Amino acid sequence: MRLKLIYPKWRKLEMQTPFYLPPHGPVVFAAALPDYVDVEFIDQNVDEANLDDSPDLVGLSIMLTAQLPSALKIAAHYREKGIPVIAGGISAMLHKDELAGLVDSVFVGEVEGRLEAVMDDVRNGGLKPVYDYFHDYPDLNLIGPAKRDILNYDRYVYRGIKMLDLIHASRGCRFNCFPCCTPYLGGRNFRPRPINRVVEEVKAIDNNRLFFVDNSLAQNKDWEKELFKALIPLKKKWVSHPIENDNELLDLAYKAGAWYVYQAIFDTSDYIKRRVKAYKDHGIGVEGTIILGTDDQDVDYIKRLVDFLMDIDLDTAEFTIMTPFWHTPIRTQLEKEGRMLNYDYSEYTCDRVVFQPKKMTTNELQDMYYYAWETFYKEESQELKMGKLFFNVTKREFEDGTHERVKLKGSRRWDTPN
Repeated sequence: MRLKLIYPKWRKLEMQTPFYLPPHGPVVFAAALPDYVDVEFIDQNVDEANLDDSPDLVGLSIMLTAQLPSALKIAAHYREKGIPVIAGGISAMLHKDELAGLVDSVFVGEVEGRLEAVMDDVRNGGLKPVYDYFHDYPDLNLIGPAKRDILNYDRYVYRGIKMLDLIHASRGCRFNCFPCCTPYLGGRNFRPRPINRVVEEVKAIDNNRLFFVDNSLAQNKDWEKELFKALIPLKKKWVSHPIENDNELLDLAYKAGAWYVYQAIFDTSDYIKRRVKAYKDHGIGVEGTIILGTDDQDVDYIKRLVDFLMDIDLDTAEFTIMTPFWHTPIRTQLEKEGRMLNYDYSEYTCDRVVFQPKKMTTNELQDMYYYAWETFYKEESQELKMGKLFFNVTKREFEDGTHERVKLKGSRRWDTPN
């Protein structure tokens, strides 16, 4: 069976450095397919997409709401040719009702142990409109290594540097953050993969630099400790979302290869100062992730927040406008208050105002988005700050003898010490 798996195009965050990471959802999906399925993968963001072919099945891996317009165009094109289309991924789950009738099938849930039955239905001409495994989670032992050989790695290079490979060590999240749909999708129970399976996958990845895409590593101290100890011998370098604020764990994380973390910054408190300082004291860089437009913010507050960020030694910062995605606590609140303004999927890119702010006009919030980016990077550009992060990790790789693993392409190299 010939399956064409497509990761639809979407517009990146305005002001953000224009690189793309290899997507994680498609390679996890491909790993769960039966052996008789021959997969061709297209990432519309980096690949030339030939849609004149006639595969047996088209799969749409839709992570972001902003990918839906492209996904629906692809679906309409192939369905007109009589080729069935199945959609899965985070946004397919969030928008399964809206997708009904626009694709032939929607897969809801996690794929391990489920796709052989789906593919058998395709072969027998009986593809179901919905495969609903919502909160029916598979045995974590079924999660094998992602099928990364479907990726065209030559496309995931920026300024001569191979981009990070993505991996996950757990699913679910014990937190219930207001802008996040993970509790709805993956549940509030933290579900760690067997650590030996994670280590096997990390070891097999032909890349010295990784990104643990888990929603947060700060889920369970004993689990974090065990994971970090198991990663130390591999000498890989990695990025993640928050790590527990614990000196022993931060020390282990650094030894295990922690390069930098994405840390949400939601106020100008001493707690945030201490949090950032703790990472930095342990040799771990920090990229602040800052949401603009929450109900406690006005124009003056955002200006003070940006000043604060410039004083606390962040390595980089990423500013986004609060975006109320479907099935998140904040969307429920805003819909109840009648403050939703825009339902155009293509505008849900985290750099456009789609709701009525409480203490600003929509134009003021949009202007403050540009103000934040331009002010924070006024003295040093985003590329320069990122270059310093890459330089720091390269020094660590030379120190532990792992720099030969890094396959750089092209002549303009950010991170090779002179």
